[in-house]
Amino acid sequence: MTKTAVHFGAGNIGRGFVGMLLAEGGYEIVFSDVAAHLVAAIDAADSYTVHEVGQGGRDVVVTGFSALDSAADPDAVAEAVAAADLVTCAVGPTVLRFIAPHVLAGLRRRDPSAPRLQVMACENAIGATDQLRAHIAELAGSEWPDLEARAVFANTAVDRIVPGQPEGAGIDVTVEPFFEWAIERGPFGGELPDIPGAHFVDDLAPYIERKLFTVNTGHAATAYHGARAGIERISDALADPAVARAVEAALAETSAVIAAKHGFSDAELAEYRATILGRFRNPALPDTVHRVGRQPLRKLSRHERFIGPAADAAERGLPTDGLLAAVDAALAFDSAEDEQAAQMHEKLRTQGADAFTAEVTGLDPSHPLFAPVHDIVARHTA
Repeated sequence: MTKTAVHFGAGNIGRGFVGMLLAEGGYEIVFSDVAAHLVAAIDAADSYTVHEVGQGGRDVVVTGFSALDSAADPDAVAEAVAAADLVTCAVGPTVLRFIAPHVLAGLRRRDPSAPRLQVMACENAIGATDQLRAHIAELAGSEWPDLEARAVFANTAVDRIVPGQPEGAGIDVTVEPFFEWAIERGPFGGELPDIPGAHFVDDLAPYIERKLFTVNTGHAATAYHGARAGIERISDALADPAVARAVEAALAETSAVIAAKHGFSDAELAEYRATILGRFRNPALPDTVHRVGRQPLRKLSRHERFIGPAADAAERGLPTDGLLAAVDAALAFDSAEDEQAAQMHEKLRTQGADAFTAEVTGLDPSHPLFAPVHDIVARHTA
């Protein structure tokens, strides 16, 4: 019997990571997106190729997929969700509320006697699937207890670098060879989805925080320190000794927090950091500091890659200088291609340090991290 999956977000991560693994697991995939030109290109193709570049890389040909425009044909998307075995998404945490109505519409049409729909949000955020479920529950209102019984929601932690794509690539995707997809085991009750390369864990929190506060923190720190040094590519930025030292200092601090909270050993965290930095140094990935550094306001928010671990460190009396240096570099980041960078600099020009620090970082003035962050912000608002 054919297994089917609906994946929201047909972009590079959707095709080059989630879609590729689902196809390898034998799922027929329906990609759902609002970009009409992308939907048309995917739906017209019989296959696409995922090019893994770097040591151990391979070319993976993906087949067995179709695409739907969720803006133009929400009814077809609802039908696809109603009939699917699995729903995934890679849309960005702020977009989860826009796909919630489609999942809800599918659950309403789903046969109550069918196996539960397995739902996983594959986002760079803690508890992203919980966020999606909350959006769906809010929309469903009093219907939710009955509809929730038709689905199972599991949080995940995902990791694969998918850089900006070369011109003329079409729907092919260039990625790094490395990937990690950790999924919490408990919600499935033994009925685990068959996804090659994914691993199921009893407690996802340590894996999510280790990933977010090493990979995401390190990637963004490299981008902001590299941009400040006038370097264009991520791999070139880490070839600069000063940038490398700054990034390593930030990651040493996040590792100290992760060890304190989750019990990872110093040796395994050191090995993990080395692996991550080796990935960033991959010269075959044409990633730029401007692409990785985009959306600095989001990346400076309370539970994101700098303020999140730095706040935890400050509460425990652990060092934060490396993370604060990354915040300083982020506040200096500017890019003509990024609307959020322009918004950040407008806020720095028009708000005082008190208001900016409270609004952007979400820190309470009584928090031990507030004062040092405020001092950095003040230098940028002067």
